[in-house]
Amino acid sequence: MKTVYTCFCTDVIHDGHLNIIGEARKRGKVIVGCLSDEALIRYNKFPTISQDERIKRYRSIEGVEEVVIQNDMLYDDVITLIQPDCVLHGDNWKEGPESAIRTHVEELVKRYGGELIDIPYTYNEGVKKIDMQLREKLAMPEYRRKRLRCLIEMTPIVKVMEAHSGLTGLIVEKTIVEHEGRLDQFDAMWVSSLCDSTAKGKPDIELVDMTSRFRTIDDIMEVTTKPIIFDGDTGGLTEHFVYTVRSLERMGVSAVIIEDKKGLKKNSLFGTEVQQTQATIEEFSAKITAGKNAQLTDDFMIIARIESLILEKGMEDALRRARAFAAAGADGIMIHSRKKEPAEILEFCDRFRLRDRTTPIVVVPSSFNIITEEELAEHGVNIVIYANQLTRSAFPAMQQTAEDILKYHRAKEVDDRLMPIKNIITLIDEL
Repeated sequence: MKTVYTCFCTDVIHDGHLNIIGEARKRGKVIVGCLSDEALIRYNKFPTISQDERIKRYRSIEGVEEVVIQNDMLYDDVITLIQPDCVLHGDNWKEGPESAIRTHVEELVKRYGGELIDIPYTYNEGVKKIDMQLREKLAMPEYRRKRLRCLIEMTPIVKVMEAHSGLTGLIVEKTIVEHEGRLDQFDAMWVSSLCDSTAKGKPDIELVDMTSRFRTIDDIMEVTTKPIIFDGDTGGLTEHFVYTVRSLERMGVSAVIIEDKKGLKKNSLFGTEVQQTQATIEEFSAKITAGKNAQLTDDFMIIARIESLILEKGMEDALRRARAFAAAGADGIMIHSRKKEPAEILEFCDRFRLRDRTTPIVVVPSSFNIITEEELAEHGVNIVIYANQLTRSAFPAMQQTAEDILKYHRAKEVDDRLMPIKNIITLIDEL
């Protein structure tokens, strides 16, 4: 009997999956691959049930004779092991980033005389409703909030991009690229104080109050599902910070990052060019502990941002603070630098990891942008935040467009570099 293989990456079985199984049964013994959690999150899916539960669900489908784990989204592992006569998949992977996976699978099966069969994709009201329900489930606070901790466990490094509006949130949510046969995407969003203030035309001095910043979070959360890390600046007074923690946790935010400075907030990129005062280790540790005592779930994270390298206080001061803040309950340490080269960041990470193997390390490579995510991960970094690149890329484009319209007294000259409004609208889901 011929063997027929298909891979599932779903938590809920609907008509489309049953149709695939039905077509597979006509051709032979049906083996279903369960895409692993690690591969799943690179494939623009995040599991709402465990891998073991998905396996049980697939095994319960009538006609499925075997379920295996597929760890490689390119199918190399399972096709090498099973060498199925047929591989079945919905024809929705013939276009877009997934087409590279299809091409790769087709080449794999041709090597030994196998066959790739595309089944017409099933899309009806029932399937549409299930897809929408799964997306809404991922957006719920109790599911969104815990995902950052899951991602830290499941991925070599968590990739975070800034978002300051619903539209930029959708860009972070939906941007998927295919590179060298693999799919990739951002894992989470960073709601930056700088970018939020800039979008509102305000200086980055904590002038935009928390109520307004929470509205930005609401705008993003309404249209996205990915976890959010919130830029909490200094956290303000300890008595105020505990309320911020409660509010963020209730909203479904995954983490807040607060920096160990006090007084009027000044952007760290100014370094010693402006007067900036670090809180004492004792003061900041007390704020972290108070925040941890205020939260109600184990999901929410408070991450301590250390400014010692920015303020030229030295490596020993940075390490001393990091160890103290971790002992005070911080769920992660963010280390910052203004230097163009990553040497001092890597030294910090290496030395911190000698005594602490588990506390997550966060970096923001705005200045030292030559280093890759893979290199950072090799030095123990868990989260990399691209903190302001969307804002910085949008501003010069909009400014140039405005100048050209003024110059030519019409819009024709700028049209070639504008995205069609129809393409923008397609980012926005309709119920």
